[in-house]
Amino acid sequence: MAKSPIELHDVKTKRSTVSPGRQLKGRLRAGEVLLGGMIAEYVRPSLVKLYCHAGFDFVFLEYEHGFFNPADLVDVVLCARDNGLPVIAKTPQLERAEVAKLLDCGVVGIQLPRTETRTEVETLLSYLKFPPYGTRAVAPSLGNSSYLPTGDWKSWTADQDEETTLVVHIETRVGYENAEEIISTPGVDMVYFGAGDFSIEMGQPGQYDHPDILGPQEEILRLCQKNKVSFGMTASGVETAGQWIDKGAQFFEITNELSLIFQGASKVVRDYREFSNKQSM
Repeated sequence: MAKSPIELHDVKTKRSTVSPGRQLKGRLRAGEVLLGGMIAEYVRPSLVKLYCHAGFDFVFLEYEHGFFNPADLVDVVLCARDNGLPVIAKTPQLERAEVAKLLDCGVVGIQLPRTETRTEVETLLSYLKFPPYGTRAVAPSLGNSSYLPTGDWKSWTADQDEETTLVVHIETRVGYENAEEIISTPGVDMVYFGAGDFSIEMGQPGQYDHPDILGPQEEILRLCQKNKVSFGMTASGVETAGQWIDKGAQFFEITNELSLIFQGASKVVRDYREFSNKQSM
């Protein structure tokens, strides 16, 4: 039987108030493997809808290298929340205001590029959490709450502390050398291994599956398992991702819209060219 308009409204309201950060961390704790669709340039709600229809589990904003209009960014994050997709974003730099704006527009996970020391992790944690655990400034009833009114501030700040997710990003030789102290820092939820930049540092540019990259990557995975922290990466391909899942990897930041557009457009053009060439023979 079809739902009435009132019932549909209730369903949408419940969906919009789901805590995406808790959903993200809860699924990882349950042992699920989560797939993230990356956004590198086109921050449009329609792209989020396409990612949702495709079946991605979260959205990853490449805000270290991407050129995003802040107003468009807010719309994308809100759209993702309304469609049940948690948003993880790189912070352009380890700076209070940058982190605060991402959190307050509704991003739940902050990923720190080039994480190299425990001190950096502790600084980011301070920006993510409210006193007495951190130094985050209060800004209720914004995207962080799906624009719902905030009555009980004590309860709301506690909920926000549960909601926010700290993602370290190990992609340098120094980060690798300090991996144990980084990963064992209290408050770390997820660890992303950046094989791209790490391959350059190790003198093997783009060779994700080179032994000089795989060895350290496996060490970092074992440290994550030891400290009960979720490990993730961008694999060189689907088969390689499957091998890492077998080893214990739990999340993947897979690909971005630029790559998908290029791959799809190239295939369409190639298919048409092949058909055209056959017809002309």
